[in-house]
Amino acid sequence: MSLERTAATEIAPATTELLADLAPIYDRMSRVVPEVEWRIHAPYIAEILRWREERNAVILAHNYQSPEIFHGIADYRGDSLGLAQFGARTDAEVIVLCGVHFMAETAAILSPEKTVLIPDVKAGCSLAESITGADIRLLKERHPGVPVVTYVNTSADVKAESDICCTSANAVEVVESLGVDKVIFLPDEFLGQWVASQTDVELILWKGHCEVHERFTGEEIKAYRAQDPSIYVLAHPECPQDVLAEADFVGSTSAMIQGVERSGASRVVMITECSMSDNVSVNFPQVDFVRPCNLCPHMQRITLPKVLEALQNLEHRVVVDPATSERARSAVARMLEVGRGPRG
Repeated sequence: MSLERTAATEIAPATTELLADLAPIYDRMSRVVPEVEWRIHAPYIAEILRWREERNAVILAHNYQSPEIFHGIADYRGDSLGLAQFGARTDAEVIVLCGVHFMAETAAILSPEKTVLIPDVKAGCSLAESITGADIRLLKERHPGVPVVTYVNTSADVKAESDICCTSANAVEVVESLGVDKVIFLPDEFLGQWVASQTDVELILWKGHCEVHERFTGEEIKAYRAQDPSIYVLAHPECPQDVLAEADFVGSTSAMIQGVERSGASRVVMITECSMSDNVSVNFPQVDFVRPCNLCPHMQRITLPKVLEALQNLEHRVVVDPATSERARSAVARMLEVGRGPRG
């Protein structure tokens, strides 16, 4: 069925019939999205799902997206690499990436034949923007022969200058797979410090940080424990060392979800972007999630109206130079050859 173009700002209010049709979707998020907000979101979700079908599109949502996107419209939810891999496996002609720009680039690298859209071109990342391909070339000159291991949370240009990529889950395995005494590990300094604590390989680090995770402190964790000694603390390795030292569990986004389940704890705090706590809590109604609300301002740029406009207008397209894409794809492929465990 062909759809007439309707501006996202002209969406009609929710009707009783529409709310009834979308009730199964709302059931998934009713614990974290108030009904008054749902009445605003529902008309956009209905239109997005119609346009998704019309465009033969797939919608991918990162763990840090708000619940109405994560639970309301996504065909796949997960970490940055998982999103790109899922997009590559589908028969969809269009990929709408609900995340930040480097994630859309990674999707374009793995799916060069597809149209990859990001709903807001200003959805960037402080970590990805902390380093450039030129920076890596300079590091290679200073450390000739030392291989470069680059976190997937980076631009295509940076991946293209790297020997191999890694995720927060497989970083140690990737570093040790090279069989060398020293590597250049980029760009997250805190993730690098954590990896260095888990291996005998010497790491040359870069002072890149995630603006969400770097704001957490060990004193905050101590304060949570002072209020409730039984609380279970899970932290992402992009956090500073004093935070990781206070945590009960350190792991990637995927591993943190598994950690909640395995802990058996009745009260937990996830030291990461707070939308993730909202999204994960839906699957653990018996667990009380304390939410240290550090929001990623870039992730929050992605909204339902912008997703709808992306589908309607096929914007904003993310295109990676073919030569850069090929080199970046090789670095990702080398990582996938090392192991296919959980990603972060």
